[in-house]
Amino acid sequence: MKIYVCDDETKMLEEISSQTANCMEKARITCFTSGKELLEQLRREGCDVLLLDIDMPGMNGMEVAEGLAGLEQKPLLVFVTGHDELVYESFQYHPFGFIRKQFLEAELGRVLEDCREELLREKKHFNFRTTGGELCLSLTELMFFESEGNYVKVFTMQEEYRFRSTLGAIENSLGGDGFIRVHKGFLVNQRAIRLFGTEQVELINGRSIPLGKIYAESAKQQFMRYLRS
Repeated sequence: MKIYVCDDETKMLEEISSQTANCMEKARITCFTSGKELLEQLRREGCDVLLLDIDMPGMNGMEVAEGLAGLEQKPLLVFVTGHDELVYESFQYHPFGFIRKQFLEAELGRVLEDCREELLREKKHFNFRTTGGELCLSLTELMFFESEGNYVKVFTMQEEYRFRSTLGAIENSLGGDGFIRVHKGFLVNQRAIRLFGTEQVELINGRSIPLGKIYAESAKQQFMRYLRS
C-alpha cells in the first residue's frame, strides 16, 4: 500500500507517519508539508491512500481535495484535522474517512484497516450476462441497480446495462460490499451517494433515486455507519 501524508506541522507529520508505519508495516509512506507539492506529486505518481490535513497555509486540504477531481486514478481520501467544525464542510469532497488529531492513536489504525479492506473491495468484480454477452465490471464502477420486472438495470457513470435477474438476488450477493437497498426497486452503491433527502437520495452525478418509507431508516443508518467508518 502506498500512502501519502500531508501536514504543514512537522511534529504532527512525523507522528502521523510513525503511527501509520506501525499500523501498516509494509506500507510505503511519503510525507509532504505543502498541499501544492503534494498535488504536483499526485499528478506525476498516484497513491492508494491520502492522509490530508485540512487547515494548512497556502493550498489547504479542501483545495487539494478539489484538485483530486482531475486525476485519472484517485486515492482514498482521509482528512486528518484538529478542527471538528470543518468536517461537515468537507463532505462535498466525498472523503473516505476522517481522523481527529486529538484521537489520532485511537482512530488511525481503524481507518487504515478500513482503507485496506476498501482497496481489496476495489479488486472485486460483478459478472453478468446481457444480450451482447458476458460482462465484468469493478464494484467501484457500479452506481446503482434498478428493478424492471424480471430484469435488472445496472448503471455506471457512463453506461447502462440490462440483464435477467432480481434485485433481491443481487442484494444478497453484494449487500456486504457497500450496497444499500433504498427502495423496493433500487439498490445503491453507498460511495455513489451525495446526500439523503426525506423522499429521495441524491447521487454524486446529480441523479435522484426514490427513497422508500420502509427502507429509509435502515438505509440512513447504514450510510451513516459508512460515513463514520
